[in-house]
Amino acid sequence: MPFQLESNYRPRGDQRQAIAKLLKSVEAGNRHQTLLGVTGSGKTFTTANVIQKLDRPTLVISHNKTLAAQLYSEFKQFFPRNAVEYFVSYFDYYQPEAYIPRS
Repeated sequence: MPFQLESNYRPRGDQRQAIAKLLKSVEAGNRHQTLLGVTGSGKTFTTANVIQKLDRPTLVISHNKTLAAQLYSEFKQFFPRNAVEYFVSYFDYYQPEAYIPRS
């Protein structure tokens, strides 16, 4: 099933340019993308547009659990007919296996 973005919004302002540049970069073979923007600038909506246009599974990574939950909720609303999954680590911090505490 193709990705079907459902929203009353349309890309505006810099979002159109960001979508075009992200698509061009992926089509050029760049597998990893970063989208920077201030709070409330529409990064999630911009990303949803890119996902719809690429029509391929996408991994979105967040730096904290609160934002991960927010992203899941928003992507679920944007793609109600598509599978949107959510995974968070149950660990409070990362400790490499080679880490040996010393006092």
